[in-house]
Amino acid sequence: MSAATAAPSGTHSATLAFDTVAVGDSLPELAIPLTRTLIVSTAIASRDYQDVHHDSKLAVERGSKDIFMNILSTNGLVGRYVTDWSGPGAVLTDVNIRLGAPNYPDDTMTLTGSVTGKDDAVDATGYGAVEVTLRGANGMGDHVTGTVRLRLPAGKGSNR
Repeated sequence: MSAATAAPSGTHSATLAFDTVAVGDSLPELAIPLTRTLIVSTAIASRDYQDVHHDSKLAVERGSKDIFMNILSTNGLVGRYVTDWSGPGAVLTDVNIRLGAPNYPDDTMTLTGSVTGKDDAVDATGYGAVEVTLRGANGMGDHVTGTVRLRLPAGKGSNR
C-alpha cells in the first residue's frame, strides 16, 4: 500500500475479537486537524445549517470567536475513533458524550481512550460488550468526554 492510500494509523480492516480485549487496553491516539473545511463540510453533511457553523462574521456577532464544530460532527468523529480501533465488524450500541470547549478552526483535537469495562462472557449471539471511555482535547481543553459501548464478536482474532 502506498503512503497515499495507506490506512490511517490505528485503522484496521479486521475486527477485534472480544477475547483479545482487556480492561485497561489503550486505544491509539488520533489527532484530527480542525480545518475550516472540516467544520463547515461536516455541519452541512449533517444538515446543520446554523450560521455559527459556517459564517465567521455571524458567529462572532453571536458571541463566538469564530465558527465552531457541531455536536453531530463530534459524534461522528467519536464513532470513527472507536471503529478505527475495533474494526468494521464492531457494533456501537451506546454513545454517551458531553461537549466542553468548542472546536475552532486552526487547532487540533486529539482523541484518546481506553477500555474501562467488559462483559464477563459473550452472549447467545456470539458477541460480548465492551466499554471505552474517551476524551477529545484541543488547545482550549476537553472538547468531548464520554463513553462508547460496543459489541465485538467472540473468537481469537488479532490482538492489536
